[in-house]
Amino acid sequence: MSDNPVPTSFDTTIGSKKPDPILIVDAMAKTFGGLRAVDIDHLEVQRGIITAFIGPNGAGKTTLFNLITGFDKPNNGSWVFNTSSLAGKPPHLIAQAGMVRTFQLTKSLAKMTVLDNMLLGASKQRGELLRYALLRPQWQKQETEVLKKAGTLLERFNLSHMRDEYAATLSGGQRKLLEMARALMSEPTLILLDEPMAGVNPALVQSLLTHIEDLRDDGVSVLFIEHDMDVIMGISDWIVVLAEGKIIAEGTPADVSKNPAVIDAYLGSAVAEELKDV
Repeated sequence: MSDNPVPTSFDTTIGSKKPDPILIVDAMAKTFGGLRAVDIDHLEVQRGIITAFIGPNGAGKTTLFNLITGFDKPNNGSWVFNTSSLAGKPPHLIAQAGMVRTFQLTKSLAKMTVLDNMLLGASKQRGELLRYALLRPQWQKQETEVLKKAGTLLERFNLSHMRDEYAATLSGGQRKLLEMARALMSEPTLILLDEPMAGVNPALVQSLLTHIEDLRDDGVSVLFIEHDMDVIMGISDWIVVLAEGKIIAEGTPADVSKNPAVIDAYLGSAVAEELKDV
C-alpha cells in the first residue's frame, strides 16, 4: 500500500503544487492549424496515486498523453519526470526512463503469440544487441528471467492459458489486459492508460479495475483517461478536468463532482446529481 500523502489534504487550486510530484508540466501548448488542442500553464501529478483525466471529447486529453510520452511534439512547453526533463526525447527513451503508456486502440501484434508480445515489452535485453546476438551465454540467464517474469504477469492478468495463442484470437478486453501486462514488463514507475475500459465486455471491467488498483498498491503511479464516470469516481484518488485544452478543475472525486465549472462543461446537472451517491 502506498505511503504517499492522502489526496484529500491536497490544494484543489488549478495547477497546485503536490507533496511529491512524479510528473510536472509547464507552459505546454499544442496547436493544430487554428485549434489550440492543449494549453496548460502548470500541472503536477502526485506520485503513488491514481490520477484521472476527464473532459468532453476534444478536450485535449489524448493529445496531452501523446505530448508527454514523446509521440507528438508540443509547440512549446517543458515537462519533468522524476526530476529529469523529457523535452525532445523520443518515446523509447521516455519508456526506458520509467513512463510507459497504453493506447485507446490496442497495439497488440496480432500475428505474434501472447507470450511473444510480452517479451517485446522487456527492456535492455542483451540478446537484442548485435555484439551479443551470437554469444548465447551472455544473455541466456537474462532471457530465462524475462520468460519467468512474462509468465508471472500473464498469470496475474488471467492470460496464462492464452500464452501460445496468437494475439489476434483475444477478445477486446483480453487485448487491453495484454497491453497493460506488456507495459509492466519494463517495470514502469508511471503508467498512462488511455481509456482502458473502452470496448471492454462488462464481465472484464471489474478485473481491469482491480488490476489498476493493484498497480497503485504496488507503488506504480497511474494516470488514466476514462469517460465512464462510475469507474472514475470509484477508483480515482485525484481527478484533473480538461475542456478546450485547458485545465478547468482538479481535486478529489467528491470535489470535482460538485464543481460548477465541471458540471457546466462536462457532467451536466443530472449526472452530477447521480454521482452524489457514488
